Amino acid sequence: MINCGDMLACLTYIVKCCEMRFFRKEKSLGNLKECSLRYNVTMILEKDIPQLKKKSSKIIIALRKLFPHTKIALEYGNNWQLLVAVVLSAQCTDKKVNEVTPALFKKYPRLEDYVKAGKTVKGIKEFEKNIHSCGFYRAKTKSILGAAKAVREIFNGKLPHTMKDMITIPGIGRKSANVILGNAYGVVEGIAVDTHVMRLSRVLGLSKEKTPEKIEQDLMKIIPQKDWFEATYLLIDYGRKYCFARPHQHNLCPLSKVQPYLPRGEALRGIRRKG
Repeated sequence: MINCGDMLACLTYIVKCCEMRFFRKEKSLGNLKECSLRYNVTMILEKDIPQLKKKSSKIIIALRKLFPHTKIALEYGNNWQLLVAVVLSAQCTDKKVNEVTPALFKKYPRLEDYVKAGKTVKGIKEFEKNIHSCGFYRAKTKSILGAAKAVREIFNGKLPHTMKDMITIPGIGRKSANVILGNAYGVVEGIAVDTHVMRLSRVLGLSKEKTPEKIEQDLMKIIPQKDWFEATYLLIDYGRKYCFARPHQHNLCPLSKVQPYLPRGEALRGIRRKG
C-alpha cells in the first residue's frame, strides 16, 4: 500500500512544479492584457475606465429617454412585504410574483404571522402551498420564514438600513439587499445585478465578467454612484421590452445606434446565472 504521507508529499511536489512552470510562462508574456485573455482574468483595466465611463454615460442617457419613469416592478405595501416579494422573485418573473403576493399578504398581513407560520410543520407546509407557483417553494419558504424570525429577534421587527446587516438575514444576498435597501430606504451601496443586468452588461461591452458579484464591481467603477439605483431598473426595462435573452436582431434594438453590440456568443459565453 502507498503511504499517505508519501502520497501527500508527491502531490505537493507536483503542485509546486506546476506553479513554477505557470509563473515562468507568465513572466515571459510581459503583457497583462495578453495574460488576461489567456487565463480568463477579465478585470477592467485602469486605462479602459475613462472610455467605459463615457460609454456607460451615453447608455444611461439613452435609456432615460426610453424609460423616463423606471422603477421596480414588484408590488408591495411595506418594507417587509418588499423583502418577501424580492425573495419570491428569485428564478421567477415579477409578473408571477405579483399574481401570488396579493393573496399571500392578505393571509399573512403582519411580520408576526410569518414568525408564527415558521413554528410548526403544519404552518411551514401551508406556507409552501401558498407560494408553490413561484418555484423553489421549499427553499423560499425556509428563507422567508427564517428572515421573519431574524428580523423580529435581531432587528426588533424592522429591516436594517445597511448592507452589512441586511446580508445576515436568511435568504438575502447582495443583489437582494441592494434592491431592498434602495427601495425601502433610498440607501444605495451597490448595483443590483439580476439576469437582465448581467446579460446586458456583457452585450453592451460594459463588463467581461461572468458572475453577478464581479459584474457589479465593474459597473460600480464606471457608473456614477448617483446613478447606481436607477441603472438597475433602466437595464431591466430595456431587457424586457427590447433586448430579449432569446435570439433576435440586435441591430433593431434602440441602443444599437448608441453602442455597437458584442456578438451574442461572445457576450453570453460562460455566464453563471443566479437568482
